[in-house]
Amino acid sequence: MTFLYITLAVIAAVFLIYVFVLVRPVKKRSHDPVFDVEYAHRGLHSDTVPENSLTAFRLAAEKGYGIELDIQLSSDGEVYVFHDYTLVRMTGKEGLLTKMSTADLEKIRLLSGGAETGEKIPTLREVLAVVDGRVPILVELKGESTNTALCPKADEILRKYKGPWCVESFNPILIGWFRKNHPEVSRGMLSTDVFREKKKNALNFIIGAMALNVVARPDFIAYNHKYPKRFCVKLCTAFFRAEKFMWTARTPDDYRFMKKQGALTIFEGFLPEDVK
Repeated sequence: MTFLYITLAVIAAVFLIYVFVLVRPVKKRSHDPVFDVEYAHRGLHSDTVPENSLTAFRLAAEKGYGIELDIQLSSDGEVYVFHDYTLVRMTGKEGLLTKMSTADLEKIRLLSGGAETGEKIPTLREVLAVVDGRVPILVELKGESTNTALCPKADEILRKYKGPWCVESFNPILIGWFRKNHPEVSRGMLSTDVFREKKKNALNFIIGAMALNVVARPDFIAYNHKYPKRFCVKLCTAFFRAEKFMWTARTPDDYRFMKKQGALTIFEGFLPEDVK
């Protein structure tokens, strides 16, 4: 019986540490306008307008939608707006963006609907100049290692933006950098069931359970709408009342579902204003 009691005590202690130490987000802060709008996923792109392009961002800003975008560093330290780690899907070129120089990237044009367009891979500076403070920006920090070189580069540029902005990432180390160096900015953890969707290993289990939130202490959780009932998501958003985004609504039915959950939506392929 003594062994049983000790085991139960250890399980209870681990559970309490998980709930109140590891997963707990920051205390709810004063209102931030980044939580007032719907977000166009990589801008308002289409078969003729590439995702994460200057035109896609201009169209979103003109419609008054917030903009979700992705950033990573070129080999010579410029912040570029591009989702994939490899170039092939969006440009037809081989290689990693992070291994390419600014001179190389400036020559490449984006694809849309399988056809080359006149759109270049934009820098973050160029995007902010086009948006010009008209709408909030939700910035996803790309990176799968402990290297935080992207963070100070992005922060330096974003501090000059006229409108509201926030940061999010699957990588708690990157969000932890902002927690330490720019705590005034709202920061969020992206969440999905990586244990189910990727390799079933201990690290993905820990990441999926959001146990590394202790590094980031997020203000909001941006989670995959396919998994709305996961315990860690409910814990952060219902019990601790962290703000919540859901991604990505690709149909009006997805959008209606997200709104019923009381979440801010990240959408693509349609306009929320057209959904009845």
